[in-house]
Amino acid sequence: MQLILILAGAGLFLFFVYSAVVSWREREPVAAKHFFITAILILIPFFLTAFIPFTGKVFVFSLLMAGWTAGILIFLLPNGKNHAYRQVKPEGKIDERDTMFSRNELMPDTENFEDYYKHHPEKKALDDRFRGNKGLLQKGTTQYNPFYFASADASFETIAALRNFVNGTVATEKIPVKPEEISRYIKNWSKKLGAVDCGITELQDYHIYSTGGRGERYGRKFEKRHRFALAFTVEMNHEMIQTAPAGTVVMESGQQYLESGRIALQVARFIRNLGYEARAHIDGNYEVVCPLVARDAGLGEIGRIGLLMTPKQGPRVRIAVVTTNLPLITDRPLHDFSFIDACVQCKKCAEVCPSNAISFNDREIINGSLHWQINQESCFTFWTIAGTDCGRCISVCPYSHPDNGLHNLVRFGMHNSGAFRKIALKMDDIYYGRKPIPKPPPKKLQTT
Repeated sequence: MQLILILAGAGLFLFFVYSAVVSWREREPVAAKHFFITAILILIPFFLTAFIPFTGKVFVFSLLMAGWTAGILIFLLPNGKNHAYRQVKPEGKIDERDTMFSRNELMPDTENFEDYYKHHPEKKALDDRFRGNKGLLQKGTTQYNPFYFASADASFETIAALRNFVNGTVATEKIPVKPEEISRYIKNWSKKLGAVDCGITELQDYHIYSTGGRGERYGRKFEKRHRFALAFTVEMNHEMIQTAPAGTVVMESGQQYLESGRIALQVARFIRNLGYEARAHIDGNYEVVCPLVARDAGLGEIGRIGLLMTPKQGPRVRIAVVTTNLPLITDRPLHDFSFIDACVQCKKCAEVCPSNAISFNDREIINGSLHWQINQESCFTFWTIAGTDCGRCISVCPYSHPDNGLHNLVRFGMHNSGAFRKIALKMDDIYYGRKPIPKPPPKKLQTT
């Protein structure tokens, strides 16, 4: 009995000490302190029961071992994984002109401006609010920093210079390919190029914007021209995202939009070199709705904040897409209820959102699709006040923790067990805070 208690207590103690060390390395001193205190508190009853004689020792031993066993079973035994899961696909297309990025480009006294608000007069007052603010990456915003904003601008300007390369000449000689082989090759190569993950799906009508809304594409009707779509995710640095909504978050966002776009451009060029049509969809030049493509390609689920929730980075990713007629093998969607259930319970993103743009309610059928709908006008208006793309919702998401042994263990339990999911979400609040304070920029990037 004594040996069993020592081993069980030592195991729990070492796990929480390990968690404290990991948290300290992640610049999470509050979590590190809480994990270390837990390690000490857990050790005490095991130590006392193992070494101190007292009446009822057998009962306490039984209680401790029952708790230990229950914890292991809750973690390991699958339950509640796909209960009541329902994924309702959209019935219609999204008009890109309705997105805030498109509406932000509308200039007063222009034909597009007059056309849009003639058809959507209810949106003009909302949009006039953000037009009265300084705007993204502008001096005078609350998060203004000349170095961070200039760095972000450099990324966005670079990707803007690459937008004309999303299409290109297709080689006259078509190289015969085997769908299994070429699908595997592109996935592995994209990861070598820097992608975290790559998935393939058949292109659906609802993946495609009905009408373009940005730049020279305004008003252009989009039709399905390709059969397949490849979605790529790249990781946004955890340390940078934890600074949200500071200037460093838009700096990281811009860099990863550029990285995902670069990968898509290279893959699209590769496919055209083989003699097949391909188009890259990158920041500022999308014809498809990237999160929907990525979801159907098996890379994640759409969460409460309207972004793709991936298994190892949560929403802390950026996405690019390549559409093509190259014969490929498609991946299955995850159909993972655990993400949806976690979002139903958690609501941390909604609590910390500085613009109150995130719904506390359950998913609703909107335009034929079952999902959460953020208030994009409120969200974007805050962006134009802060000067950054905020990112507070991403930074506090329990799935956004770094991809390492500790957090992957927790992710496994959350995926596997509904009971563990409830416990893990409460523990995340206890150890990391329900409303964690934004972190300072990494030391190497701090400015005076």
